[in-house]
Amino acid sequence: MTLKITMTKSYIGQKDKMKKVAMSLGLKRPNQFVLRKDTPHIRGMIRKLYYMVKVEEVKEGD
Repeated sequence: MTLKITMTKSYIGQKDKMKKVAMSLGLKRPNQFVLRKDTPHIRGMIRKLYYMVKVEEVKEGD
C-alpha cells in the first residue's frame, strides 16, 4: 500500500528535529505531497509530525 502524505502546516517555528523529519520525508513546503510506501519506518515519521501532515491511503496501480 502507498501513503499520500501532504504537509498542511509550515515547520517555521517548530523544533529543528521536526524540520529534519519533514525533510527526510521529502516535504519542503506547505500543501506539497509525497507518495511513500507504507512501512513502520514511515509510520514512525508520520507519528512525529501528526499535527502538520495529512495522510491518505492510495491503492497501487490506480
